[in-house]
Amino acid sequence: MIRTEHVRYEYERLDENGDPAGVMTALDDVSFSVSEGEYIAILGRNGSGKSTLAKHINALLCPTGGTVWVLGMDTAKEENLWPVREAAGMVFQNPDNQIIATVVEEDVGFGPENIGVPTDEIWKRVAESLEAVGMTAFADVSPMRLSGGQKQRVAIAGILAMRPDIMLFDEATAMLDPRGRKEVFETVRELNREGMTVVWITHVMEEAAQCETVHIMHDGGLVLSGTPQEVFSDRERLQNWRLDVPPMAALAQRLRAAGVGLPEGILSIDDMTREVEALAAHL
Repeated sequence: MIRTEHVRYEYERLDENGDPAGVMTALDDVSFSVSEGEYIAILGRNGSGKSTLAKHINALLCPTGGTVWVLGMDTAKEENLWPVREAAGMVFQNPDNQIIATVVEEDVGFGPENIGVPTDEIWKRVAESLEAVGMTAFADVSPMRLSGGQKQRVAIAGILAMRPDIMLFDEATAMLDPRGRKEVFETVRELNREGMTVVWITHVMEEAAQCETVHIMHDGGLVLSGTPQEVFSDRERLQNWRLDVPPMAALAQRLRAAGVGLPEGILSIDDMTREVEALAAHL
């Protein structure tokens, strides 16, 4: 569904006066693939290149080297730009920057209207999309009255209404409080269970740990890929890339070092609870 081969992206850096100050490399030889229905995380520190890679997947940027294919379409070909952007919808960090209408249902219908969807079909999609993100009760409410998490769910509904094949989330929970972060993440997990292909861009370990596959980026390159258990098994290696393991994984490591018989692969509170309950049952 998504495939990149040796992707490189360079841009001209400007100094404080706006004059050319050299060429910067944001992506360097990035190759990976995403299958239909997969839920992946792209993890890395700020400046690692993960957001730049996401913008290549929905053709907001074009590689200066290598190739990006989305649904078999080469994103560098001009005739593929709009089909790729329709196929790969993106949700950004700040929900306030993505909502433009004064009523929730009108905002959700804005995208379909702009791609020429007939009116009757627009309202059908609006209703279905709001239901999918649990915001039906807020259809006629002003977005200004919503919490950050609710606004982000409206932004997700607006993308869903355009019926993309892939959804990209670029630090979509970065500006939300813990409750809003949980609302959005649970919504996305449900969409994936229903078959949506999800690319989740983050620097939050706990979020990445809940995805099927984790790709780690550092200095513009893809340095490690695998399951969450594989990726988070080597804390020392992650620290070389200025990353850490999820808190529950760190706690499990400390407990194992103290002699507690916990297995490898604990990444979440649910994992820890299950293993502690199993230990307690044998006491």
